[in-house]
Amino acid sequence: MIERELTFRIMRYNPDEPEKKPHLQEFHLTEEPGMSLFVVLNKLREEQDPTLRFDFVCRASICGSCGMLVNGRPTLACKTLTKDLPDVTTLLPLPVFKLLGDLSVDTGVWFRDMSFRTESWVHTDETFDPDAPEKRMDNAVALEIYEAERCIECGCCIGGCATANIKPDFIGAAGVNRVARFMVDPRDKRTEREYFEVVGNEDGVFGCIGLMACDDNCPVGVPLRDQLAYVRRKMASAGWRYQKV
Repeated sequence: MIERELTFRIMRYNPDEPEKKPHLQEFHLTEEPGMSLFVVLNKLREEQDPTLRFDFVCRASICGSCGMLVNGRPTLACKTLTKDLPDVTTLLPLPVFKLLGDLSVDTGVWFRDMSFRTESWVHTDETFDPDAPEKRMDNAVALEIYEAERCIECGCCIGGCATANIKPDFIGAAGVNRVARFMVDPRDKRTEREYFEVVGNEDGVFGCIGLMACDDNCPVGVPLRDQLAYVRRKMASAGWRYQKV
């Protein structure tokens, strides 16, 4: 097997040093069997430049920390194998989110704000009884909720969304998916009209322009296109009735 010499053009920028403009720095590395971008970045930081900043936790496509643009496409570094990349690869941080430095962005603040805006908790008038037996849920409904809950909040759908890149208040596919999760949850007692007040606007479900980059780029395969269609259909119906009242 012929070993490839790989070149990585990585964006470097430290917000604490605003006088230094963002720029691409080239790194060179010999490819190894089974090598992922996660391994590449760690080797570069350990062997070539300890100041290189990027995020990682699990390296198993669970935590969502290592989202970045790989040759312009949002994806996870831990899930990207070098064998699938060309000899020269460009790595950039995900757009939309606050840049912490180099490839590191703050997705946490964005997702926390989105959770508050979409009121991501079960709305019910029932008093919680810790001693009461757990209520049973139909398996089909539980699976619908599970599909939405598989989102790892990596931000790839947001980074690849044209609307989110030009409208900072747009909740994106991640937000719509979160709303869908509670819409199908029988424990949540909100009406369609109450949901409409939260998400039935241009910063919500009607802000999507339908490019579906979110669905294409989701690294764990959450059915974002189906979730968008479901919520938009519900909100269009609720909006029509709301206007008639």
